[in-house]
Amino acid sequence: MTTAHNIDLHQLVEDRLTGASPDLLRELLTLFIHALMGAEADVLCGAGYGQRTDDRVNSRNGYRHRDFDTRVGTLDVAIPKLRSGSYFPDWLLERRKRAERALTTVVATCYLLGVSTRRMEKLVETLGITSLSKSQVSVMAKELDEQVEAFRSRPLDAGPYTFVAADALVLKVRENGRVVNVHALVAVGVNADGYREILGIDVTSAEDGAGWLTFFRGLVARGLSGVRLVTSDAHAGLVAAIGATLPGASWQRCRTHYATNLMAVTPKTSWPWVRTLLHSVYDQPDSESVHAQYDRIIEALAEKLPRVADHLDGARADLLAFTGFPKQIWRQIWSNNPQERLNKEIRRRTDVVGIFPDRTALIRLVGAVLAEQHDEWIEGRRYLGLDVLSQARGDKPADTATEPAEEVAPALTA
Repeated sequence: MTTAHNIDLHQLVEDRLTGASPDLLRELLTLFIHALMGAEADVLCGAGYGQRTDDRVNSRNGYRHRDFDTRVGTLDVAIPKLRSGSYFPDWLLERRKRAERALTTVVATCYLLGVSTRRMEKLVETLGITSLSKSQVSVMAKELDEQVEAFRSRPLDAGPYTFVAADALVLKVRENGRVVNVHALVAVGVNADGYREILGIDVTSAEDGAGWLTFFRGLVARGLSGVRLVTSDAHAGLVAAIGATLPGASWQRCRTHYATNLMAVTPKTSWPWVRTLLHSVYDQPDSESVHAQYDRIIEALAEKLPRVADHLDGARADLLAFTGFPKQIWRQIWSNNPQERLNKEIRRRTDVVGIFPDRTALIRLVGAVLAEQHDEWIEGRRYLGLDVLSQARGDKPADTATEPAEEVAPALTA
């Protein structure tokens, strides 16, 4: 750019409309940006472009060109250079960044919604952006880091969290030149107002007791309290961590996971009717009927399938922990099915990425997905009624009328 920055608006519009340029908006935006930068450079120089005056304190020294990615395409921005000192349009550009903030937000949102960096370049080409590399997309996606960190470290001050569900997902990360499996630990709770919350997300090398213990200690330090029941699978490290960090909380063994465990010790030919018997336990109308039916099943299996009967007998207390709470919420607490639906949504987004470059990138994406889901839950329908929550905490007798809870259909599968 070597011309003055003054613009004859009438002539400019006439010329552009007559030429019917397909890039009219891009050209107009470029001209106005150059005019504004030129005006600022004139102020710094103490005189207008090419003007000779005693008030001049500096002078131009050409231009440095910089690509600027915007929603109307990539602009060639010619930034005025000064002979003494320097000029940079902070109102327009960010140092070491070549993208408009609005575009950065768009790219970060696309990343969150599951659009891979491999496909992002084709996407932005439709906006007229000529050279947005995969590394630039990754840099833009890091805009999510601050939001995710604030979400992960927020105080858990909406308790008591009467019911909590915990689970882990196995994801792939590149570390030290090789691809390894890591475990994303996720916990969900029901707060005092009956809404579900994402309590926390962390990444560990293995789903062991140390990882779960650190995770739950972090939740307690942030304010997790009043937990009466934790629903999860039977991972030994997880169960031990619950007992060590949440005294007074019962553990509900997920009925769906347990069915898979029971199938492993049942002869294949016998599994269909054993599964039917197990289903009948959850169809009972009250707590006493559940326990009575459980006893009848063990008696029926003791002679023909003693190993299966012993397995059921050993799991009784943990599998039937839900019976200590109002029947209206049994569907919500006797399995991890609601958590599995959350995991499915996480996998829908992470499968697009495949292998994460590091753990920070994993936490960025999974944390952003969870933060988005958290907001939807808080703004949506109450998960459990206040009356039934009060009963579960022991504030009201169990026969008090309850507010209906959200239905969560069971999905007991082998």
